[in-house]
Amino acid sequence: MKTRLCLLWASFLLGAPVNKQRHRVLLISFDGFRWDYDRDVDTPNLDKMAEDGVKALYVTPPYITITSPTHFTLLSGRYVENHGVIHNMWFNTTSLEKKSYYQSQFVNEWWDNGTLPIWITAQRQGLKTGSLHFPGTASSYQGETAMVREVEPALYNYKNELEWKNNTDKVMGWFRDQDLDFVSLYFGEPDGTGHRYGPDSPQRREMVKQVDRTVGYIRESAQRHGLDDSLNIIITADHGMTTVYRNGLVEEIILSKIPGFSFSDLSFHLVDFGPSGMLLPKPGKLEKVYNALKGSHPHLHVYKKEELPEHLHFSKNDRILPIILWADLGYVINGYFPVQFNKGEHGFDNQEMDMKPFFRAVGPAFHKNLEVGPFETVNIYPLMCHILGIQPEVNDGHLNATKHMLVTSSRAEGEFTSD
Repeated sequence: MKTRLCLLWASFLLGAPVNKQRHRVLLISFDGFRWDYDRDVDTPNLDKMAEDGVKALYVTPPYITITSPTHFTLLSGRYVENHGVIHNMWFNTTSLEKKSYYQSQFVNEWWDNGTLPIWITAQRQGLKTGSLHFPGTASSYQGETAMVREVEPALYNYKNELEWKNNTDKVMGWFRDQDLDFVSLYFGEPDGTGHRYGPDSPQRREMVKQVDRTVGYIRESAQRHGLDDSLNIIITADHGMTTVYRNGLVEEIILSKIPGFSFSDLSFHLVDFGPSGMLLPKPGKLEKVYNALKGSHPHLHVYKKEELPEHLHFSKNDRILPIILWADLGYVINGYFPVQFNKGEHGFDNQEMDMKPFFRAVGPAFHKNLEVGPFETVNIYPLMCHILGIQPEVNDGHLNATKHMLVTSSRAEGEFTSD
């Protein structure tokens, strides 16, 4: 007892905090949850989360607005050109090989190319981290992985609500039983439903109700596991969704039908994957390919990568191919002939409102009943690092963009200042 009293007295004299409050972070992504999906559906649990915490009007993802690149931005705070996970698909321009989204999760060098995700940074500074199904979980970074991790099996059913509850309880158990400080948790909806049926469909609205029920379950599970006093929950998404125009309503973009363009002039291409594409012309063919495509369709944008608009931050990486294509909202890029049948799609310019995701945050670090203006998702990384009390890696975000969300009081009391 005397020893404990002496330590407490010494801490007081030295000005060190006594019983400093611990802050943990759970980062959750509901893939493809557009910023306005709560406007045509009753979402009592999302509404309660906003009342108890922070809601952003919307957030802006990086370009390219597809799953793996945007999720790695959440984990690293870097634009896609800087972290290098430039597509859902790993590809090799020499062998012409391409791997699917799921297969690409296991290609270490695709993910581990110089940028560290928050799992590794936190662990190197003494914290414990985990990840369940979050893109990038399957790979290692400089030989390290999240301490606790689970990768979904191939052909996983992302819609199963019972699995959502099981995964939620599993993650809360990690926090409680394995004493984790940070966990990332991924749900594959409402993206799949938005693709199949379209963002304005009744099926999408039903899936948003399922998301809302799960948000309520997540908060209830956190309370049941005794985490209310320490756990900060951030819920967001990777991108939005928009309706695809086709079935004779518009003139579709079909590259093979464009006069002067030929696939024989290319060494490699990534098209037929939504509204974006990349081309590698054969030596000496770049100008021919570029000039044939530029201005060929009123809703097709064609750029040499070094001439891309600055706001896209999608040119300064060797993995990005020399010619970039993207379509206006609602259009997709077809190669030889139309092979895409989704009613909803993403991958468009990140300035388009339909590409914006939602954002909610609740927990002891956050103000209550606060609605804030939009910000870029690169800023979520420095926010999480600040809450966890770790030094971030070099990143493209700024704490100034989000610090007004945080409770402001003395650091000696284990809270946060606005510095």
